[in-house]
Amino acid sequence: MFLAPALALVAVLLLVPFAFTVYQSFTEYDGISAARLTGVDNYERLLTDSAFRHSLLNTFIWTIGTLLLPVVLGLLIAVLTNGKGRLAWVRYAFVVPYAISGTATAAIWGFMLRSDGALNQALGFLGLESLQREWLLSWPTNTIAMIIANTWQAVGVAVILFLVGLQAVPAETVEAGILDGASGFRLFRHIVFPQLRPVTVVVVGISIANSLRVFDVIWLLTKGGPGRVSETLAVTMYRQTFVVSDYGFGAAVAVVLAVIVVSASWIYLRQQMPKRP
Repeated sequence: MFLAPALALVAVLLLVPFAFTVYQSFTEYDGISAARLTGVDNYERLLTDSAFRHSLLNTFIWTIGTLLLPVVLGLLIAVLTNGKGRLAWVRYAFVVPYAISGTATAAIWGFMLRSDGALNQALGFLGLESLQREWLLSWPTNTIAMIIANTWQAVGVAVILFLVGLQAVPAETVEAGILDGASGFRLFRHIVFPQLRPVTVVVVGISIANSLRVFDVIWLLTKGGPGRVSETLAVTMYRQTFVVSDYGFGAAVAVVLAVIVVSASWIYLRQQMPKRP
């Protein structure tokens, strides 16, 4: 009974819309004529749509990039700035961007990465014209550039969580490791890092979910272009639903994306959770 209000809220805000989306994925509806059931036609279109397959590839690249960069950089920055030493202030340069919206992040990086932007101008000023690129106009350069932009914003939460984890490591275990002869990287690898496992599970889980549903940075920087080469599944879903008004096909993409997010999160968490005897 105590859970009933929360369950009702979840049902109204999440389960009912998702059930309607699943139903809509089996229909054809253009917003004018009445919707009609078409069975699995929309899912068959997904299998033959080259743009959808490319958005799957981009989503996979985003997942790898946002797992490696924010997690590894967040851990490295947290370790180097942990404590009250002179490097402690450096962490704020990485934490502050986390408070910036995706729209502001896209505006900043758009200013830097456009053809006549700050990055190309800086390279020209340094005499490195050979390194100048159309950063947002060719694939996979545009996807890699947007992953770096997203990392600039997302690494902050990883730094915060890893700092919390590092400060929770008992000093006694570190001192015991030092007495046993461990130091430097060996001390971190065998004593400190194993105790960061719960925090690492959370950081990686957040990174997986965020990478699979990334939308705002891509839409504002390239709108999935040029053409549709930089689209991810979330962008494809938005384009088909709200730009093309192909609601059934957009709903099918949404269902596929939801299945991928839930499956990836469930498999990962199931592997990471302690096994019951």
